[in-house]
Amino acid sequence: MNGNEAPRPLNLGEILDRTIQIYRGRFLVYLGIAIIPTGVLLVFAGAILLGFAWFGAGTRNGALLFNMPATSFLAMLFVMVAALVALPVMLGVSSLSAGAINHAAAAALAGRRPTIRGSFAEAWRRVWMYVGLYILQALIVWIAPLGVWSVALIFMTAIAAGISRGASPQTAGALVGFVTLFGFMAVAGFALWMLLCVSLAFPGCVVERIDAGDALKRSFRLSKGTRGRIFVLYLLGAVLGWILSMVVTVIFAIAAALIPALNSPQNAQAMGMALLFLIYGSWFAVQALTKPVYAFALMLFYYDQRIRNE
Repeated sequence: MNGNEAPRPLNLGEILDRTIQIYRGRFLVYLGIAIIPTGVLLVFAGAILLGFAWFGAGTRNGALLFNMPATSFLAMLFVMVAALVALPVMLGVSSLSAGAINHAAAAALAGRRPTIRGSFAEAWRRVWMYVGLYILQALIVWIAPLGVWSVALIFMTAIAAGISRGASPQTAGALVGFVTLFGFMAVAGFALWMLLCVSLAFPGCVVERIDAGDALKRSFRLSKGTRGRIFVLYLLGAVLGWILSMVVTVIFAIAAALIPALNSPQNAQAMGMALLFLIYGSWFAVQALTKPVYAFALMLFYYDQRIRNE
C-alpha cells in the first residue's frame, strides 16, 4: 500500500472507491493495457464471422463451386484452423496482459506511476509463470467442472431414463430436463466458488513473486472470509458490463433505424452483419473498460486480507 497511509482494513465501499480513484488517475494507461487482449480476441472473432458470412454468401449466390456439404466442411475447417491459431495467441496475450495489469495495480498502490510499456516489460520477465497460472486457473474454474459435468450428465441421463421407463414421454423428458438443469446449476455454482477461491492468485504471484502453485494455495488461504465481498464485486461488474453493452447496442440500433438508406431490402443483409459487428465490438470494448476495475479491486482485496490476517 501507499507508504503515506497507515495500513488498515477496508470495507467493500472503501475498496470500490479506492479502485475508481486509481482508475481515474491514469485511465488511458490502464485502458491501454486491458485493450490489447480484447482487441486481439475481437480480430479473431471478426475473422471467424467474416468467414462464415463469405461461405454463406458464396453458397447462396453460386460464387463457390462446391455443393452444400463441401461448403459446410470448408466452413468447419476454417473455424478449426482459426481456433488452433487463436487459442495459443489468446492464451499468451491474455496471460501477459493479466500480469501487466496486476503489475500496474501494484505500482499504483505503492505510489508509483505505471506505464503501458513498463507494465508489460515487468510481466514479460515472468511471462511463462503467468501463462502457467492462467492455465491452472482456467482448468480449476472452467475446464475441470465442465468435464465433470459432461461425464456426470451421461450417467444422470441414463439413470433418469431407467427410472422413467414405463412413464409417458412427457414425464421422461421432464425428468431428463430436470436432471440436466440440476447438474448444470451444481457445476456452475462450483465453478463460481472456485473462481472466488483463486481470484487472489495473480496479485499474490505478482507481489510476492511466487510460482503458480504457491500463488493458488496463497489465494485459497487469503480469500477465506472475503469471498462474499469478492462475489459482490463480480456481480456489480457483471451488471455494469451488461448495462453498458445494452446502452451501446440500443444507441447503434436507433442510429441505424434513423438512416433510411440502411433500411431497404437490398441493404438488409449488410445492415444485419454491420449491426452484429457493432454489438460484438461494443461487448469487447466494455470488457476492456471493466477489466482494470477487477484488477485494482482484487489487488486491494489481496492487501486488505494480508492486513487482516498477517
